[in-house]
Amino acid sequence: MQNQLDRLLAAYCSPTLAGIKPASLVSCDRNLYPDLPQRLCEYRAAFAPRDMRFEIVCACRGRYLLLVYHKTQLEHRLADERVQRVLERFSYPVGQPLAEQLKMLKRRIALSDGFPHEIGLFLGYPIEDVVGFIRNQGRGCKLSGYWKVYGDAEAASRLFERLSRVCRAVTRRVEQGETLLEVFAAA
Repeated sequence: MQNQLDRLLAAYCSPTLAGIKPASLVSCDRNLYPDLPQRLCEYRAAFAPRDMRFEIVCACRGRYLLLVYHKTQLEHRLADERVQRVLERFSYPVGQPLAEQLKMLKRRIALSDGFPHEIGLFLGYPIEDVVGFIRNQGRGCKLSGYWKVYGDAEAASRLFERLSRVCRAVTRRVEQGETLLEVFAAA
C-alpha cells in the first residue's frame, strides 16, 4: 500500500526536498494523520543527512500545519538584510538562531486568523512579492500561482512551472511505489 503521507509531501513539499526553495508548508488533516507527530520521527531521521527538518508549526483542532525546511537554506534566507528588515516590522528576533525565528513564526500563526503574511519570506517567496502582498492586502497582483506576484511576473511564471514540474515528477514516482527517501536518495 502506498504511503499516503509520502504522497501528500510529494505533492506539496517536493520543491523544498529537491533544494529549489528553503521551505514548504502543508496542512495535514488530523483525522487522516492522527499519528503525524510520531511518524515525523522517521522522516526526521531519514532526511537529517540532507539537512531537512520536519516541524509542526501549528496543531490546530482539525489539522496540523507542517513546515518542511532545509535548515541551512532557511538560515541563509533569514540572514538576508532585506528579509530581516521586513521581519523586524513583525517583531521577529532577527539575528537570533533559526529556532528563535521559528518560535516567533509559531506564535504569529497561533495569533493569526489565517496566516501571518510574512510567512512567505520563510517559504522563499520573493521579497517584493511578500511586501507587495502586505502593502496591497492581497489585491492588484500581476500574477497568482504558488503565491501572488507583485514583482517580476515573467520570472515567477517560469518558477511556478518549474515547481509544478518537480511536484508532478515526484508525485508520479511515489504513486508508482517509491518512497520519498528513495526518490531523494537518488537525487
